[in-house]
Amino acid sequence: MATPPSLQIDKLREQLDCAEIGQHPVEVHGALVGIICGGAAATDWLQPMCELMNDGKQLPSALSSLIQDMHQDVAARLADPEFGFTLLLPEEEEPLASRLEALSLWTQSFLTGIAVVQPKLNQSSEDVRDVIRDLAEITQVDLDVGEDEESESAFQELLEFVRMSAILCFAEFVLHAQASVSAEQDKGILH
Repeated sequence: MATPPSLQIDKLREQLDCAEIGQHPVEVHGALVGIICGGAAATDWLQPMCELMNDGKQLPSALSSLIQDMHQDVAARLADPEFGFTLLLPEEEEPLASRLEALSLWTQSFLTGIAVVQPKLNQSSEDVRDVIRDLAEITQVDLDVGEDEESESAFQELLEFVRMSAILCFAEFVLHAQASVSAEQDKGILH
């Protein structure tokens, strides 16, 4: 059974506090997802993560282990649509304004993470460039919202858009790149 987001957030917050790193857990998750979706290889993701989280310094072992576990989980969920990739955000019991702020922070960190590992972001497909522009607008969302059904529905639409945007970026920068490498390798093999 999957660990509820609130417990994951609490566990990550505890490790961040112990390491005296002043980031919110959703920012860490967003940056990690951005780095993965930007195409950082399985071996090249930790250094950009340390740059974003801890000014390039190595993370304490407990926090590093937790981040590595998160990396494996996120990479597996993104690669296999059946696993259902989700953003690490506060649960529905939290006030809508808090969840919206967390979504904004997550999105901002996602954009930072993807930009760090994808220097040619402006040369990506038109779909990805459009999504990146839309995500940048989401980071500026008004946090003064009511606790009503219409606002909740709008939040859920934003959440799904951000989730699908991450999957689109992963498809372009990871899956498409893997397919291109595989096709190039197949050309070099004589049958």
